[in-house]
Amino acid sequence: MSCFKIEKSSGASRAGWLRCEHGEIPTPTFMPVGTLGAVKTLESRELEQLGAKIILSNAYHLYLRPGVEILKQSGGLHCFMNWHGPILVDSGGFQVFSLNGLRKVTDEGVQFQSHIDGSFHLFTPEKVVNIQRAIGADFMMPLDDLVGYPVDENAADKAAQRTWNWLLRGMEEFEKTEPLYGYRQILPPIVQGSFIPHLRRREAERLANLEAPFYAIGGLAVGEEPEQTKEAIEISLEYLPLESAKYCMGIGLPHDLLDAISLGIDLFDCVIPTRNGRNATLFTLKGRMNLRNAKYATDQLPVEENCQCPLCMNYSRAYLHHLFNAKEILGLKLASVHNLYFYFQLMKSAREHILEQDYTNWARLIRDDLANKI
Repeated sequence: MSCFKIEKSSGASRAGWLRCEHGEIPTPTFMPVGTLGAVKTLESRELEQLGAKIILSNAYHLYLRPGVEILKQSGGLHCFMNWHGPILVDSGGFQVFSLNGLRKVTDEGVQFQSHIDGSFHLFTPEKVVNIQRAIGADFMMPLDDLVGYPVDENAADKAAQRTWNWLLRGMEEFEKTEPLYGYRQILPPIVQGSFIPHLRRREAERLANLEAPFYAIGGLAVGEEPEQTKEAIEISLEYLPLESAKYCMGIGLPHDLLDAISLGIDLFDCVIPTRNGRNATLFTLKGRMNLRNAKYATDQLPVEENCQCPLCMNYSRAYLHHLFNAKEILGLKLASVHNLYFYFQLMKSAREHILEQDYTNWARLIRDDLANKI
């Protein structure tokens, strides 16, 4: 049974439903990042109130802390963090990639040194599947070999081939094992191939033969130019089954989301809204604002007029400016609340305009303003 259904299309953009046993997710949608089982500064109930439909967590971090045994004792991550909606868990490939000198990649898997205590660990495709069985992710990402940019073709080819082999091993382990908590889990393949067109094309083409209901497009947001990101997405989408869900990993600025939706992407994640919020950068329909700027010290307007988030409904720009200058933790929370609400509303509006068949015109009207710094 497919976990994804397209309700309506507008050009290449789609409004659909991604389904799992923890709920139905209207797409396009944005996943807030809760790396360690928490979206920084926010409770699970607050995420739900803001409009989150699915959250993302990370196998690498959860494996190191609190560890799989505690997660098993707790009944999985849903129970541990008291989140009742769907969860997608990244394998930790990006985190391992970021460890640089603390890791060694071989065909067997990835040996790495913990950033917490220096202990050594080995992630194999099989082990990652079993870690995610313990976490209880609804959508569990397989181990992949991520390369940076720039990268030579031989290294990119080797990493893409290794990702394919790891996927086959992960799928075999997935079929041999059972969910631990009584509900179905889904293992979406990840398209790699860096920014070398024929490699990206090869990987997308052979993954398409799996006829999976849900695919991820990986290897992005590693320092490439925007046109390269677009080309990699377009090549991937050309070969993947049209009716499957498409998840673009790590893409996160509002105007980039709109561009990717126009290509046919359904699902996103990124730390940008919460990380930027904690650094006093807030997103609005007119562009990004830095609330540390002195011009906001006496500004009694809300961050964005007509915004219904808890920040804009109750507090002024001047108050948020004061909180950041005074290093009050409340400022981090309120800014994160606003940015996530903004992202959720942007995705909701995108979906509505797809359903109304005017997505392209709507996105064109607001896209450039979203990219501004004000």
